This record gives sequence, structure tokens and C-alpha cells, in this order.
Amino acid sequence: MITAGDFKKGITIEWDGGVWNIVDFQHVKPGKGAAFVRTKIKNVMTGAVVERTFNPTDKMPRAIIETKEMQYLYNDGDLYYFMDPETYEQMPLGKDAVEDAIVFVKENTNVTIRYFKGQPFSVEAPNFVELEITKTEPGFKGDTASNTFKPATCETGYELMVPLFINIGDVIKIDTRNGEYLSRA
Repeated sequence: MITAGDFKKGITIEWDGGVWNIVDFQHVKPGKGAAFVRTKIKNVMTGAVVERTFNPTDKMPRAIIETKEMQYLYNDGDLYYFMDPETYEQMPLGKDAVEDAIVFVKENTNVTIRYFKGQPFSVEAPNFVELEITKTEPGFKGDTASNTFKPATCETGYELMVPLFINIGDVIKIDTRNGEYLSRA
């Protein structure tokens, strides 16, 4: 059990019939009245974000989230297939569980799958991935203004802004946490 007074970012709790991740919190001690904890929490199963106020003495169970490294194989319509590299067992997941990470993941890439009570609920791509550019406008000679970017599409269909010197066929490194270009690979 954890009290609301002990909240920190990233802690996962069971509350109101769901599993919630603490996105932000603030301990408030008003001049009049009792102290309280203002939080922003995200449901890990549905992705819903809620702002909620707790009494610092409120107790709730801490949710145990398990993670497992798996390999992305392929997608078949709305199902995405992952394989456990130890048992070679394949597991399909729906689009709702993979939609944030799948734009960064090529086939045969290792990903982290998060479970709650044996039920998979989300897929996390590696922090950095290398993808090939399949579509972008050519940069023109003389376009040398600093920090000038152009739109580009990667081999997975992900679209982002890249510097002018990046061309079709170049492999770039992307930070999956914010979806931004880092460097050439």
C-alpha cells in the first residue's frame, strides 16, 4: 500500500477499478484547511488522463507492472505479432496496444511489452531506432540557413522533420521518446 503523500512521478497504482500511472503531482498546503495532493494520472490500459485530488493519508495498492522483451514479427490487418525469443511462442496484440510504438518498429526489432496481471497492455519501442528515409524533397544548394528542416517519411511510415541535407535512402537515428531526428546513422 502507498499513501497519496508518498506519490512520485512514474509510480503505478490501482485505483477506481483501473491501473493508473502518476504523470504529475503537487503537494498543496493552503493557509486555511487541510493539505491535499493534486495529481494528474493516466490509465495505463485506456490511455485516459485525469486530474484528481487526494487526501495525503489516502491509501491505495501499488500496481505491479511486469515487462518482457519480445521481437516484433509482422502485422496482419489489425493484429501485430510478437515472438518470445526464449520460447519462440507467438502472441498477437491489437492496434490499441501498439499504436504509439509501432511507427518506430521494423520487423525483427526487439520491443518491451508491459503486462498487468498477465494481460499485455502496451508496447514500448527502444529509445533510439535507425530508419531509412523513403520520401523527402531534395535540399537545394544555397539553402544553408541554420536549423532549417523539411518533412520526411521513414520506411515504417513515420513522418518527421529532418535537416535539409538528408536525402532519400539515408538512414537516420530517431529518439522514440519525442519522435525527433537525432543524427545520421
